This record gives sequence, structure tokens and C-alpha cells, in this order.
Amino acid sequence: MNIEAELRKDGIEIVGRLDTLSVNTLAKSAAEKICRTFPRAHFVSSQLFIELSRIPMYIVHMPEGFSEANYFYKSSSIYFKQGIPLEELEKLAVHEFIHYIQETKDAKGTLIRLGLCDFTEFKTYGMALNEGAVQLATAKVLNQEPDIVKYYHISLPTTSPSYYPLLCNLVQQLAYLVGNDVLFDSTLFSNDQFKTQLIEVCGKKPFIKIQDNLDFLLNTEEKIIKLNNQLIEDDCEGTKAEKIVNKIDKYKRDLKKIFMETQNIIFTTYFNNEFNKLSTTESIEVYRAKLYNYKNYIGITDGYSHFNNYYIDKMVALEDRYEAILNNVAIVPVKESKIANLFKILRNLFSWNKESEWNN
Repeated sequence: MNIEAELRKDGIEIVGRLDTLSVNTLAKSAAEKICRTFPRAHFVSSQLFIELSRIPMYIVHMPEGFSEANYFYKSSSIYFKQGIPLEELEKLAVHEFIHYIQETKDAKGTLIRLGLCDFTEFKTYGMALNEGAVQLATAKVLNQEPDIVKYYHISLPTTSPSYYPLLCNLVQQLAYLVGNDVLFDSTLFSNDQFKTQLIEVCGKKPFIKIQDNLDFLLNTEEKIIKLNNQLIEDDCEGTKAEKIVNKIDKYKRDLKKIFMETQNIIFTTYFNNEFNKLSTTESIEVYRAKLYNYKNYIGITDGYSHFNNYYIDKMVALEDRYEAILNNVAIVPVKESKIANLFKILRNLFSWNKESEWNN
């Protein structure tokens, strides 16, 4: 099957090539911003511009709900939805250019790696993890401000309110644990450092579960888009429409459930493992601050109390660990009594205003 036939299967029809002036404008803008945003990557702006400007770019018709720009690795080309102004294309193109940068092929030209996504003969691993990471990198390039949004009854902080907000939030939670630098390095240069560090601090089994759950979220949102497109068809009414609406509602409930489950896996596995390593009062204070600041990254929904309860339990356990270290090692004196600390924790816990205090 040729590329155009494969695109038509997804409802995408090529209108024509993007003109040379627009291609050069997009490539120049993106090259400069990417180099400025990621100096550690040591890109050369002029060289990156040449590479990006050589990517085939097309204007296409595409179904409602689909992303307005898509990088298709089988043709190493970018497809833009018809009717989008050039200034908007400049923003959309960054995400697709990053996909091009991270593309890794073997000697036969077969794609084997796309950032955090591995392509094997039988299965693809980490597609959603990579998509969320690329969008976080894009938001950083575009200097997008953090915002609080609500999707599927989940309120969450994100720098990408319009594109992959659930994925971006969870991937940002992962990046908070091991660092943004390692996330973006692995995303741009298709290496395993980010995954390896996550496995070290969370465990291999939890990491695989997290990775699979992210793929579930991505695939389920795509199913909802396709079902919504069916709803707007002229012949979709009555019982057929009702069945589709019910299926969409089920998918939305599934998304909410899996998001919260994944979030809980992320912070419990990390902080449980790190707790077992605590052996000094200094390490306890670092741990205490990191757990407290995690509240700035989580998604919340009505009736959600898992992080709240976990936090209180861990603060009490930290006081016991703190006293045990002092009694056995006597590294530093106690600054506040256990009771004073506990009352302070309970008084301040989650009294924050999530919209004013959340920071990236």
C-alpha cells in the first residue's frame, strides 16, 4: 500500500505541497527556538534549519478531532490541516520537527526508535510516553505558561492544556522524580537514560505498568475522537447514536480510572523506595520537601484522597525514622518537637490554592 492510500484509510487526503517560503519560515523559526531552549543538546541553528527545511511538508484535508499537524514516519513527511494560518503552523510544526529530530533508523531505513518509543518486529513500546515527552518539549520551546485544566472530571496542572494534557501531566510527574534534563535528552536523542533512571527509582514492573497505562490513555482518547466523528455523520441518530454516546461515556470513565491509578503507582512506588534508603536527617528533609512539593503536579477529582492519606502516613513515618536516626547516630539536634511538626503538617496540608500556588 502506498503512502497516500494509507493516509486515506485515516481520512486524510493530500491537497498539495506547502510552498517553499512557508517551509523555510517554519524551519527557521523552529531551529532557532529549539537551539535556544535546549543548549545542552549542542544543536547548530543553521545546520538544523537546513535539515528541517528539507522535510517534505503537505497541506491536507483531515477529519475533525485529529491533530492539525502530523509527522508520518513512513514517509518522513509532515502533514498540516488545510486552512491553518502560518503563525499557527509555526507553533504546530515544533512538535512534528522534534519527531523528525528523534527519528532513528537502521541501515535498511527501517524505523527502530522514536525518542522514548521502541519499534520492534512484534510490538511498539512507549508510544504514549514519547508523545507526552515530545509535547512537554514543545511547550518548553514555545514558552507556554502552566495552567489548571479539567478533563474527564480531573483537574490537573499542565503546560499543554490543548494537546495531550493527561499524558503531559503524568510524564511531568515522572520527570519531577528524575529531572527534566534527562527526560529531554532521552526524548531528543532516543536513548534509555530516562527509562533506566525511572526503573532504578520505581522498579521495572511498576515502570512497565505505567508505560502500558499511558498507551491505554492515548489509544482510548483516539477511540473517543473516532466515535465523536461518527456522531456528527448525517445517518447517525436514534439507537445507533445512543450506543455510541454510551460507549464514549464508558471510555471517559476508563480514562479517569486509569489516570488516577497511574498517578498513584508513580508516587507510591517512588517514595516507598526512596523511604527505604533514608539514613541521615539531611536525606529525610530532602525527602520531606520533595514529597510535599509533589502536590503541585498531581491531578485531583471529587473524592480523591489517596495522595492526602499517603502524605500524612509518610510524615508520621518520617518522624519515627528521624528519631531512630538521632538515637542511634546523633547527627544533628532536633529543631522542632514531633508533636509540633505533626500539628504543623496537619494545619498546612492541602490548604494551598492550586491555581495560585502551582508552579512548573
